[in-house]
Parts: sequence; structure tokens; C-alpha cells
Amino acid sequence: QVQPVESGGDLVQPGGSLRLSCATSGFILGYYAIGWFRQAPGKEREGVSCINNSDGSTYYADSVKGRFTTSRDNTENTVYLQMNNLKPEDTAIYYCAASPAPSTILLVSSTQYTYWGQGTQVTVSS
Repeated sequence: QVQPVESGGDLVQPGGSLRLSCATSGFILGYYAIGWFRQAPGKEREGVSCINNSDGSTYYADSVKGRFTTSRDNTENTVYLQMNNLKPEDTAIYYCAASPAPSTILLVSSTQYTYWGQGTQVTVSS
């Protein structure tokens, strides 16, 4: 069974940092494109970042560009989302999603993803 599993969410003060992990179970990460999405209370799910399954090319939403970094370690079957200079508006449940994709292709839309994790809560508050 293909199952992404997120971890690393926490309560952090504004300006702080967190690193989220997306561990992959049941499939070889190297064949899948990975996306990070988030959903705040009362808001629609939005795309945060994604990474392809070959050269590590990434995409970032304007709201997180320059603050968040996505990377992957195929040997550990894990994708990371490093979040720096966190703001209260980053508060949300963060989801990892996976889908098989041709090499080099970035999957930006949530509709392009097949498998979803359960999410991890990130709260940015003083």
C-alpha cells in the first residue's frame, strides 16, 4: 500500500523554523513526484511546494518562496520541507502527496496527486 507519512509539525514562535518529513511506505520514492500542501481552518487546501523525481527541481508558492526549501533523500525514502522565518499565516495542517510521474515533471496541482498522507499540524504563534 502506497502511503506517505508526515511528521515534524509543532508549535513554534514567529520567526522560528521547523523541518517536516514525508516518509514513504510501500513504494520507492525515486519513481514518484512529491508535493507539499497545506490547509488552514476555513480555507481551501493550497499548494506549498513540489519536487520532481529526477534532478530535484522544485516549485514554491509565492507565499513561501525564499523561506521554505524542499529536498529529497531517495536512499532514505524521505522528502523534507525546511521552513524558516515562519509566520502566523503559515499555521495549517501540512500534507504530503505522492504520484508516479515522468522524470523531470513537476506536479503543482493537488488534482495531479494520487496518494495523500494524514497531515501534520504546524502552528505559528507567540
